[in-house]
Amino acid sequence: MVDRFLEQQPAICAALLSPQVRKGEHDFCTLSEGDVSGAEHLVKTLRPMKLATTTMSEESMPTLSIIAPLHTQLLADFTPAPEDDPMTWEIKHVIWEDLRKRYTSTKERHTLHTASCLDPRFKALPFLSEDEKVETYSRVTTEAASSLKVMRQEAEVPEGEGDDMAEGHDDGEEDDAVQKVCDEALKLDEDGPSTPSTSRPSSLTALLGQTFNVAVTTAEPKSAHTRAEEEVCMYLEAPSLPLTDDPLEWWSTNHHVYPLLAKLAKRYLCIPGTSVAAERVFSTVGDIVSAQRSTLTPQHVDQRVFLHKNLVIPEL
Repeated sequence: MVDRFLEQQPAICAALLSPQVRKGEHDFCTLSEGDVSGAEHLVKTLRPMKLATTTMSEESMPTLSIIAPLHTQLLADFTPAPEDDPMTWEIKHVIWEDLRKRYTSTKERHTLHTASCLDPRFKALPFLSEDEKVETYSRVTTEAASSLKVMRQEAEVPEGEGDDMAEGHDDGEEDDAVQKVCDEALKLDEDGPSTPSTSRPSSLTALLGQTFNVAVTTAEPKSAHTRAEEEVCMYLEAPSLPLTDDPLEWWSTNHHVYPLLAKLAKRYLCIPGTSVAAERVFSTVGDIVSAQRSTLTPQHVDQRVFLHKNLVIPEL
């Protein structure tokens, strides 16, 4: 609002000085140079907050992973500087004090840092110290190893018992693609190379068997923690994702490369960083269910809201 006022300041001042607006001869409805200068300082000071609000109000990628880097950047931007004028210093100080009180618990910080490191845009974690980076990726490695151990335990359950457990749980559907990849990798780790066939030797074996008679060694299955560490190292060595790209699409494309981390990414990056998207859904429902459409069934309302939020119509 103040930014728009500064943009239209000449027209506003001309209107306020107009004789039709003035009630008396000495009634000048105008702003002083100090007021205009204060408004300019206010707009400049609050610009980072405006950009942060715009970013979090976007509906495309407002995941939980953006909270920690954004919060750290705002704290840096609103740290009062000695060269600030008194009004700017006071505004920065009040906002900084309010931001400093947020996300102070250990559980909140751990969750935010884990979500940020699983976002390929922020995986370098430049807003954390070296010790905090090591601690964060250590927690991710441990959590990934734990998920692999759980999968191995489930793979060892007898077939009949697994069917009974599956009837009481619906969680298997959410990890369909990643689960298949992990199961295949798990089978390769545990089973090792296939046993040699008992059929008669081929012609190639009869011809070159003496020259290339190398004993086949069976590789030992890697531990869950070793596999998790290898995935984390591969993930860190890969180039970071540009800030303009969608991390969810990146994980959809690369989930087979990092199956363990992909499971954690689905767990953390599905958490929205703001309630704006949910509030927009309610507004959309209010536009769909009107007095002229009061007989819509709940199923049709659900379908229309889904199409409105997910249907992409190409521009002509």
